Amino acid sequence: MIVMISSIVLSACGSSGNNTNAGNAGSAATNGEASDTADAKPVNLGFFAPQGKAPLEDNDYTKYIEQKFNVKIKWDLAPTDALVDRRQLLLASGDYPEVFLEGKFTNSDLMTYGKQGVLVPLNELIDKYAPNLKAMMDKKPYLKEAMTAPDGNIYGIPRFNECYHCTFSQKYWMNKEWLDKVGLAVPKTTDELYNVLKAFKTKDPNGNGKADEIPMTGAPNKYVWNGNVDSFLMNAFIYNDNDKYLTVTDGKIDFAANKPEWKEGLAYMHKLYSEGLIDKASFTQNDQAVGQLGNREGDEVVGSITTALLSYLVDTYDDKKTRSKHWVIVPPLKGPNGVQLAGMSQGFGEFAMAITNKASEAQQIAAIKIADYAFSEEGALFSEYGVKEGTGWKKANADEMNIDGKPAKYSFANLAPVDPNVVRNDSWSLLGPKDLSKDFRDLFATAQDPLTGAGYEKRLADATSAYAPYAPKESYPSSAFVRPEDTDTMAQLATSIKDYVQSNMAQFIIGDKNLDKDWDSYVKGFDGLNLPQYIQIYQSAIEKK
Repeated sequence: MIVMISSIVLSACGSSGNNTNAGNAGSAATNGEASDTADAKPVNLGFFAPQGKAPLEDNDYTKYIEQKFNVKIKWDLAPTDALVDRRQLLLASGDYPEVFLEGKFTNSDLMTYGKQGVLVPLNELIDKYAPNLKAMMDKKPYLKEAMTAPDGNIYGIPRFNECYHCTFSQKYWMNKEWLDKVGLAVPKTTDELYNVLKAFKTKDPNGNGKADEIPMTGAPNKYVWNGNVDSFLMNAFIYNDNDKYLTVTDGKIDFAANKPEWKEGLAYMHKLYSEGLIDKASFTQNDQAVGQLGNREGDEVVGSITTALLSYLVDTYDDKKTRSKHWVIVPPLKGPNGVQLAGMSQGFGEFAMAITNKASEAQQIAAIKIADYAFSEEGALFSEYGVKEGTGWKKANADEMNIDGKPAKYSFANLAPVDPNVVRNDSWSLLGPKDLSKDFRDLFATAQDPLTGAGYEKRLADATSAYAPYAPKESYPSSAFVRPEDTDTMAQLATSIKDYVQSNMAQFIIGDKNLDKDWDSYVKGFDGLNLPQYIQIYQSAIEKK
């Protein structure tokens, strides 16, 4: 939930707006309307979607789409927290609509219902009627790869959501004010980091005469996004994706957490912990505790933190609070064997739309065109922020710049005031397939001072740029299709293996287990967890077997 909210707030994924006069917002926007005849009979189309605060049938974007593509949408809505259960009941009963606009389908769901013939293959429809989506698939090859099932068919269309700062989110932030106090630079190697943390502990950088400094803190990933200390540190020894613990070399899958390099990384972290350089609370505290630690009144006590977002620790939005301004990003460290990597993940989003076998040819064509429109610039703008300029978006002024410091095309600044008591109903916002790629996001203006609350998004983007050069040559695609017959097995294997790695990691770092005495038994323990099967299932998934 926190990640979702952060992504929405920080990555300009906001609310809505309205206007049919968006200038040349998207040259491809006029492609493939459902009917060019004004008096043609509308195509009736059933859409399954989550229930919002306002009726979708009265939504401005709904009305715009209905007019533009000559369709009449009949909504079948379910509460958000019951969406999957309701979807399953509909599919089990056989009484399902022509289109699942928002079905929360997993890869395995798509393959299962695709093989059963419930979901229709979309390949030919995309080729004929979806020029914008097709162009995006050509421009972003990993998108096409992620959409294509092992049988070669495409059964779902995603909400293509690229969050740049999410791509390299295994970050590490440091107190520059403390670095200046102890006379050291931002560390570049694991040895330099040790020296910095030692100085933070022993040289009283907060100047209060007390030994109250915490050189490095963190938190479990379930509470703080990539807050676990190994998320950043292990990548100076061996690649750590902080999830599946997989490495990829020439297309061959292997496991990282049982390798000698992993042991070496654990030994380094144990050294830091045993000398009091890593906060003991890093293995248990939640996000609220982290925020209280960073924003406490009086002397600052934290020197560094592993997390995707500095805002977990210190207030980055209130410009009256200045503590966050002296925090800087630490790029990936070089380890003793020259390893220097950044954990990464590719943005994809959910498979939002799927078309069922209830849809006639005319209904299939109408549905695919509606989806494709949201992959045009104009369609993405209207779908996400509203069809009318001035409410959810406006054309940028000449002096407004995007996140890269280039002239912006659209802006959220100085919009018409909106009654906070009125529920806006002028866009589909985060509903349905659409283009939310980095290219689309980069069309919007943002504040240029990264040390202001308004410029926090730029600060994250600038920090991410320091990580991008250290991306691994290959990494496991998070959207790979696991075969339906392997889904239950993989769910069990993934949970048990991840729990085993994380619990042992904490014990080795803290010292409850001894790396010299207990490492071999730890490695042997993977035999009972069916690690070879775990690796093979993921191997088959990327080979689409």
